[in-house]
Amino acid sequence: MSLLPVPHTQAVSLSTGSTVTIKGKPLVCFFNEPHLQVDFHTEMKEESDIAFHFQVHFGCYVVMNSREYGAWKKPVESKNMPFQDGQEFELSISVLSDKYQVMVNGQAYYTFDHRIPPEAVKMVQVWRDISLTKFEVSNER
Repeated sequence: MSLLPVPHTQAVSLSTGSTVTIKGKPLVCFFNEPHLQVDFHTEMKEESDIAFHFQVHFGCYVVMNSREYGAWKKPVESKNMPFQDGQEFELSISVLSDKYQVMVNGQAYYTFDHRIPPEAVKMVQVWRDISLTKFEVSNER
């Protein structure tokens, strides 16, 4: 199993039925406060708007948000922490008609209502304190 480079950036085309699957593992123990960040950008550049921002503060909480016209909107936080210290995880983000559904290791944990249409997403970036073993986008039609 080879590691993907982090940060990992990939061009995507999302629509209702699309799923982004990420497999990885925190690089350091939770005591050192590692992070995982996934951003759904509207252009192929980091400074573009973000339709969906998902940041895990391992062992603590999760923040979801969006960035429009360069300004962050109201964050949604959850203390629900399904990630295990030192354990590999599989993160699946599904595009539903009205929201993103986030699953961790096959269990639904988070939802985030669309603020920017998912069809506007052109790039996904995965980064921070993780080793990345899989990044895949599937589109059901």
